[in-house]
Amino acid sequence: MKYLFIPAISAFLLVFLTATGCENEIELTEMNEYIYTGSFTGEGSKGLQVFEFDRVTGMMREIQVIDDREGPNFQAIHPSGHFLYSVSDDRFTDDEPYGTISAYKIDRDTGMLELINEQSVMGRGTAHVSVDPEGGFAFVSNYSEGNLAVYRINEDGSSSEATDVVQHEGSSINPDRQQRPHVHSIIPSPDGRFIYVSDLGIDKIKIYELDRESGTLSPAETPSFENEPGSGPRHFTIHPNGEFAYSVEELSVTVAALQIDKDTGALEQFQRLSLLPEDIERDDSMTAADIHISPDGNFLYASVRGEDIISIFEIDQDTGELTEAGHESTIGGHPRNFMIDEKGEFLLVANRDNNHVLVFKRDQKTGMIEFTGSEAEVPVAVCVTQLIVEDE
Repeated sequence: MKYLFIPAISAFLLVFLTATGCENEIELTEMNEYIYTGSFTGEGSKGLQVFEFDRVTGMMREIQVIDDREGPNFQAIHPSGHFLYSVSDDRFTDDEPYGTISAYKIDRDTGMLELINEQSVMGRGTAHVSVDPEGGFAFVSNYSEGNLAVYRINEDGSSSEATDVVQHEGSSINPDRQQRPHVHSIIPSPDGRFIYVSDLGIDKIKIYELDRESGTLSPAETPSFENEPGSGPRHFTIHPNGEFAYSVEELSVTVAALQIDKDTGALEQFQRLSLLPEDIERDDSMTAADIHISPDGNFLYASVRGEDIISIFEIDQDTGELTEAGHESTIGGHPRNFMIDEKGEFLLVANRDNNHVLVFKRDQKTGMIEFTGSEAEVPVAVCVTQLIVEDE
């Protein structure tokens, strides 16, 4: 076991130990913290960036840039903390029109990435990647193609060729955005049995069961949940208790609260709320983007582009119902993905139009957030992901 003494408090510790007569060293767990950011292709875009994160100051320091794939827009970290998966519209090969899923090994001492292998995403307009909670599979959402792809994760972190590709069909009522399927995100259930696929184009959250032997998907007993027509489900999050889920609806700028049947995976809506403050009237410039729950399960957060805010709701732990707690500016344009620190102390936002990631301090009692003044340059910022490596 290593010992870590934080300089800002070491003097206090010395006085305290002397005053109490304690002569033994206090063991503090050593941690390395890293932030990974993704971006769209655009002016000044760097690619996939790696930062060290200082929890005491809230500062981010860039330590690596991976620029061999253009527009690495979204990434996900393996539950072991040893691998990262990034998706890009950059063609896997010159012979096909599809983008790339890249598997990287994470150096847990430095946070830096080393490419393991790559595969085709099997569709156009890749928007999201997620990893099975058991670490056996990765799931890719192809927005423009309206399909999803499944990949087996090997022991060395490499991804297989796609073990299944599922094409959605249908449309909905918005003539500009819903003429065809648009798979936007895939979130596995905590036990990895079900996966929830938010399809903005058909106003449905499709529910599949995963066969771990074959790596293929089949429709669940209740194969889908139908969001309100024209709402456009985009991202999805599951409460830590596994009983409730929340769907952020891009086009209507709303959140749907859902009950989960743990046996069948089925969803049933029990509440639906606007993400906008009461005094703001929605217009077409406003779209909802991302959604997350605090680690303690007490608060839900969602980002709204156009109005450029994080909307905050308190969660009733017994019923799952939401109560509006407040709204905070993202201090930047077009907030897309954001993340809540695993320890609940910070919230980081990727503001695409201001080319940065901002660090907010989070009040764990009230749920409210406040800008720390810490800013990292991330051109055309899209995604932000965290890895904490504790002393092993």
